[in-house]
Amino acid sequence: MIHSTDPDFRVCQISFDTLLEIQLEAESRGWATRWTSIDALRRQVKEEIVVIQSLMREEWGGAIRAYRCLALFSSADSGDAGGIATIDIAPARFESLERIDRDPDVRRVLSHIFSLAVEGISMISKE
Repeated sequence: MIHSTDPDFRVCQISFDTLLEIQLEAESRGWATRWTSIDALRRQVKEEIVVIQSLMREEWGGAIRAYRCLALFSSADSGDAGGIATIDIAPARFESLERIDRDPDVRRVLSHIFSLAVEGISMISKE
């Protein structure tokens, strides 16, 4: 697991096209942590920005083979609702993504938001 204090923890904003490239790379490498196809991704993810957070390192033979990341996105078929899913990203691609979490306070808040999203967020009525 990657913690918000680890040097390879990062939160990045990417374009929909970059997500498609990451998907194609995951398909070509035979990685299982991805959408089943580009068409499946297009059916679920709205063509808008996507926010990525590193979650885990997948190591093989002492080297990092991939970063398993959370992808937070607007759902293509759910109005204004969003979705969160995991996807593996190659180390070179991962390191090239532009970070939006350089400030430690921002990093903590973004990490908390992703934790809430993974556990489930619901609108509630105030009492």
